Amino acid sequence: MLMAEFLLRKIMNSSIKTTCFGYPKIGENRELKKLLEHYWSGKITKQTFLNETDALKFKLLQKQQHAGIDLITSNDFTLYDFMLDLSVMFGVIPERFAGITDELALYFAMARGTDSAAACEMTKWFDTNYHYIVPEINGKFTLGNNRPLRSYQEAKETLGIETTPQLVGPFTFLKLAKGYNPNQFHTLLLELAQCYNHVLKELEANGVQAVQLDEPAFVLDLSDDEITALLDAYKIVTQGLSSLKTQVQTYYESMTAYEKIVFNLPVDAIGLDFVSQNDNLTAIKTHGFPKNKQLIAGVIAGRDVWKTNYETTTTLVKALVNLTGDAHLVIANASPLFHLPVSLEPEKAHLNENLLPLLSFANERLEELTTLKGIINNNTRIPVQHLAAIQALFKNQTVQDNVAAINEADIGRIETFAFRSKKQAALLNLPLFPTTSIGSYPQTVAVRQARADFKKGVISKEAYDIFLQQEIAKVITLQEEIGLDVLVHGEFERTDMVEHFGQRLEGFAFTKNGWVQSYGSRCVRPPIIYADVSRPAQMTVDEIVYAQSLTKKPVKGMLTGPVTILNWSFFRKDISKKEIAFQIALALKEEVMDLEQAGIQIIQIDEAAFREGMPLRKAKQADYLDWAVNAFKLTNEDVNPETQIHTHMCYSEFNEILARHC
Repeated sequence: MLMAEFLLRKIMNSSIKTTCFGYPKIGENRELKKLLEHYWSGKITKQTFLNETDALKFKLLQKQQHAGIDLITSNDFTLYDFMLDLSVMFGVIPERFAGITDELALYFAMARGTDSAAACEMTKWFDTNYHYIVPEINGKFTLGNNRPLRSYQEAKETLGIETTPQLVGPFTFLKLAKGYNPNQFHTLLLELAQCYNHVLKELEANGVQAVQLDEPAFVLDLSDDEITALLDAYKIVTQGLSSLKTQVQTYYESMTAYEKIVFNLPVDAIGLDFVSQNDNLTAIKTHGFPKNKQLIAGVIAGRDVWKTNYETTTTLVKALVNLTGDAHLVIANASPLFHLPVSLEPEKAHLNENLLPLLSFANERLEELTTLKGIINNNTRIPVQHLAAIQALFKNQTVQDNVAAINEADIGRIETFAFRSKKQAALLNLPLFPTTSIGSYPQTVAVRQARADFKKGVISKEAYDIFLQQEIAKVITLQEEIGLDVLVHGEFERTDMVEHFGQRLEGFAFTKNGWVQSYGSRCVRPPIIYADVSRPAQMTVDEIVYAQSLTKKPVKGMLTGPVTILNWSFFRKDISKKEIAFQIALALKEEVMDLEQAGIQIIQIDEAAFREGMPLRKAKQADYLDWAVNAFKLTNEDVNPETQIHTHMCYSEFNEILARHC
């Protein structure tokens, strides 16, 4: 009893602070996208562009200040990409751009290319749908403009805000770079660490109190040599610092080699993700947490749109207060907020009124942090939320029963590939190496204008359908003229390969302004899967059948696969990803069977985001591959042997899939 009273007093006397990082930089109305495109097209001058982006940057900092965030980060605003920012700052400039002397022109040349130089490679940032510009290591690192210092000084001088400059740490930067031999990694990392040390010493000399180094690569499966290298590097990074506090932020998974890194890394604070399904809490319970370090606890989700459960999160924070001993605790988002739309406010007029209480975007995350701080520090009453009761409103028992009835051991087509291929060859009579295209043809200005006119009511559905048929006819004629063997209808009726299907399936919600940055000026609006998924009506049959009526050559049915629809959506958390994927697969299966019944002989089921959902840790990947492949197989397991199934994948290492399931 005495111990319980002691712990209660300890918690109630807490002075927990809040911080957040990675706040969306695009603006509530995609202001950054518009500024970039206006600058690139010459509609605004360079100076106007810089002035307007500075104004946007300051507005985003003030948003966090007004929300009551205690420790605000700076330098997380970027004109294109944060990894590209570091490449330019550290002189990681490919030789093909050597003749460009203007820094801004060089920056955008590396991002977008020029007439004479190809752009730098762009690829996925860990297991997210954000794309970063891959650094090309080609020699010595040289420190140019100290961007974190400039960002800190701007925030202090313009807004009077004392900030914590944030930048990707040296290990993650080099781990995600290319152009060097793996046996050079340790040496290059130590050289890069010298540059970071110089950056940090300049920050300290100019009065900066703390700096945040983002190291999401610490959650990957790391070898002993890599762990040794990162510990050696951070000895150099922090060498000679006296007043500057260094904090390392990790996210997306649990810290790898927790005991080795957390206790030996020479930094003042470490951020851990407690939202992802990981082992960080177990690690602290097992090994403790160093008393000479501060814990930045990521307890608010940064990658999903679901409201924080204050009751369970309060319990988690109180447990962390107990487990970390005398260490001062800071609460934060568990991963960068740029994975979320900016604000829920524009959506309140049209989203399902029962769904709204379940949602939280980036601005709402700031409010949640402040509310949670009040609950812990001031013993404020925990808000009543009724989250489970609301989720129960969206239940479809028939869909759940259909998924429960699936026997995974039996998923897949009965006939062998050898048997099917003979049947298909006899029916389709294609050449030995048939030609086709992936599926989508350009969304021209005329196509976009017709769609906009239809949505606004300027033209009728009948007129819009006639327009689409004309576009389909044009592309069928084009493909026949150039001699393709298997044709596509062009997908002119589709705005997006996920949105098109989500809008025709039950269980999906769509925002009006829920934009999320994918890269640079490119933004997407991920659907929200909030309920059990089903198909009320046919989704693609009319367009495909019409296209097939125009030619004697086979026209492919075109569907987006269940795993891609899942991975490119904000999916619900009250059931497993596997169950959601199977629900979507069963809905698509109905569409596949309708296409076959309508005489379509080839059906393509695209899985562009198949690998994107792969867990970062190898120990979890086998389970994902098992259910993801089964979800794909489920969509087409009942077609006749004569029906040919295609898929298209990108961002994928095919061997990892084929070796296990073919």
